This record gives sequence, structure tokens and C-alpha cells, in this order.
Amino acid sequence: MSELLTKYADLYRQRGPWCLAYVDASTGTVDSLEASEVQPDNVRNALTAQEASEPDLDAMAEAIQPATGQPSPVSRFVLVRDGATVINELLPGPLVGGERITRDAIPDLLPLMNHQPDAFPYVVAEVSRDEGEIRLHRAGKQETDESQYVHGSDETLKKVPSGGWSQGRYQHHTEEIWRRNADQVVEVIDKVVRENRARLLVLAGDIRARQLVADQLSEASKAILRTVDSHTLAAGSDREKFDDEIDSLVAQQWAADQQQLMDRFAEQEGQPNPQSATGIGPVVQALQQAQVDVLIFDDQALSEHALLALGAEPWIANSEEQALGAEILGKVPAPPALLRAAALTDARVQLIPAPALPNGVTIAALLRWPVGPEAPAET
Repeated sequence: MSELLTKYADLYRQRGPWCLAYVDASTGTVDSLEASEVQPDNVRNALTAQEASEPDLDAMAEAIQPATGQPSPVSRFVLVRDGATVINELLPGPLVGGERITRDAIPDLLPLMNHQPDAFPYVVAEVSRDEGEIRLHRAGKQETDESQYVHGSDETLKKVPSGGWSQGRYQHHTEEIWRRNADQVVEVIDKVVRENRARLLVLAGDIRARQLVADQLSEASKAILRTVDSHTLAAGSDREKFDDEIDSLVAQQWAADQQQLMDRFAEQEGQPNPQSATGIGPVVQALQQAQVDVLIFDDQALSEHALLALGAEPWIANSEEQALGAEILGKVPAPPALLRAAALTDARVQLIPAPALPNGVTIAALLRWPVGPEAPAET
């Protein structure tokens, strides 16, 4: 399951109604400043028309504030329940799919997913011959999750004698110091990669230090290693260029992961008992059985489709007959209902544009076990 759905999974078990506002919070122009001044009233009026309670209206109005000091464009996502603000996040970038102000039976985390489609962990290590900085990041997030510094020995020779047997001895001594320093850096890198299940390791810094670190990494770290030819710890290094290279590597990793899913899906086509499902009906049925490993869908294409959200297992249904006795919380748009069912059954979610799926498919799933053979017709 994605980090975001894991973080907020407990919300899906709580009773609504939930009030949501997903609005532009930019303040970069006079027009946007003027719009932000009336935005709390506009949100309040929209939720009043949907019969939101006074405590929810007050909490929402207090949360809807312009993002002063933030680079534009920036969006705000607010989720309110029982007069309390449950989520209030600023999301870098413009609105995805337009403004949304709703009151519904379940929390809708789709705007968060659209801004952070797969916040996978990755590690950036910048090394020199006597130190290293190791940072843990999440794709799509600007802030750093964790930073660790390694300070090795800075014992160096101010003057290396020329000629004679001593020159080789001094050089060997210096190499040993560098190697010991690299050992310390590698220990931290491998630990951060292992404990966070990082999917990308970016290594930069002094060329000799990079070589020593790369040679000593664990096999798991080497498997996800990408090297940037830049001595980023040196004075005058181009940090902006380095950050752009990291963003490019993260985008490549995300695209590779997406392609791997599509390849897995393509492998199942034509199989007699495929480990995949296609179409809203079969996918909902698989979610009801907690059979879905990865849920893949185009939220824009499904925005007009509605599903039933249930108060207990199987959590989601196409019709009342499929509810299996569980309380029906309400009829809600398909995308948030699908996200909720995925979170409550520990499935991963991949939002993807429809053209990436074959034959006009808008929703599919990779399954944890194959679809069984059809029952033979009665004779």
C-alpha cells in the first residue's frame, strides 16, 4: 500500500460526514490575494448548501487561509470531521482536476494521491574523502525526511615527500584513511536503504570517494545505485543543477515502476486463469475478496461513476445485493470509494492516464491469486 494510504488508513474506518475543500492557495498576484480573502466565505457557502454542520463550517473557515510565503502555484487540501480539522496540507503545484468542495460519507484522499502519486523512498548520499551526508527523501515531497552526517578522519599529509620508498608508504597510508572513512559512510547508507526499503540511491561527491563507497555497498544498495558525476560538497558546486539531476532520476524511477506494472498486466492477457482483473465489475469483486495486489485506474475517466461505500467488509459494492449485509454508508463517486477499499485491504494504488492501459480500459487490477476457472454450464 502507498505511504499516503498507510498514513491515513484509519480515517476510512471513522464515521462521517466528512467536509472537504481542495482549493487554490496561491498568493503570487493581486488577483490571487483578492480571491484568497473571499475564499473562506465561498467555501462556507458551498458547504452550507450541502447541509454541513455549524462546527464543521467554523473549522473549515478557520483552516482555509492563503499560503503566504509559499512559492506559487500551491494548493490547499482540508478535511474536517465533527468540528475538527483532520488534515490541512499545502500541496506544491496547481489544482489537479479542478477545485473541489464536498460533504460526503467517506473521506476523499484523491487530491492528495494526485499530488503524491507514489511517494516512494529514495536516498541521496554526497561524499568526500573525509565525510558524507546521507539524506532520506520521498518522491514528490520537497522536505527531507531524515539527514545523517558522517565525519571520518581528516588526517592528511600536508606535504608528501618526493621520491624514495616513503612516498608509496605515505600514499598507502592516505588510501587507508579514505577507505576507513568510506566504510563508515557505507554502513549508514546501507542501513538507511535497508530500513526504509528505498527504491533509488543517488551517489555524488568526490570521484575517488564515490568509487570507494560504491565498491563497498551491499548488493541491495548496488542494485538501486545511480551515480551523479558532481563533487557537490566542494565550494562553488552547482546545487541547482544537482537537484535537477536528482529530479530527473526520480522521474525515471517512477516511470520504470509504472512500466513494470504495465508489463505485469500485459503478461496476464490471454492467460486461462489470469492474475488480473479488468473493468469496474471484476475489479470491485476482487476488492471485496481482498484479492487485489495493485489497483490501477484513471480517476478522471471514472469521476462520473458511483459506487456504494460500506461500513464493514467488503467495504465496497456495485449494488445493494453485493453489500452482503454490511451497512451502506452512501453512494459516492467511484475514485474515492476505490481508494478506500484499496486502503482497507492493503492494496497498492497506481493512478494512471487511460491511454497507458490497453484497449480503452479505465480500471484494472493485479491480483494476489489467479482468477479461478469458470464453472461449467449445467447440462
